Amino acid sequence: MSKYKYGLLAALLASSTANAENVEVYVTDLLDNIQNGYCLDIAKGKGASANPEDGLQAHTCYSPLGEVLVDQAFDPEKFKDGVLYMPEFDVCIQAVSTEAGSSLELASCDGSEAQSWIFNGEGTIAPTSAPAMCVTLAEETRTGRSDENQMKALTLEDCSDDLAKSQTWSNRTAD
Repeated sequence: MSKYKYGLLAALLASSTANAENVEVYVTDLLDNIQNGYCLDIAKGKGASANPEDGLQAHTCYSPLGEVLVDQAFDPEKFKDGVLYMPEFDVCIQAVSTEAGSSLELASCDGSEAQSWIFNGEGTIAPTSAPAMCVTLAEETRTGRSDENQMKALTLEDCSDDLAKSQTWSNRTAD
């Protein structure tokens, strides 16, 4: 059994219980990002102008600019409840389905199983109903307004050592 399948995300819990301010959730490996790594992010718009109905992606992290912008901000207090909650938009991340290749979306928080997550001690994020499936960054990278503005799609894929660099997550406040 892969070490990436079960448990609580110690890194998320350790930093979130001591600090009640919002955090960004980022993949721990820079992969091909040329700046600050990839963070969970609302797909269109920036900051308060983002619209959760536009979906979710991984995007170049903003925290090195000195703040966690609201379109990448999660309430760390909710991690212990298995919820990925964006307080400024009052939405939660949910799995569209638990099949490989399924996307993630943002929706009003309703406490449903689709919005319940297991955080593994190695940093994986998996649906409670499918703990062998991990939130994974796609290989393809898109650019936005500039080459430094990098984005990747997010899907659920089988948790595996081969995909660990794209499946291992942590959180942080602004630098």
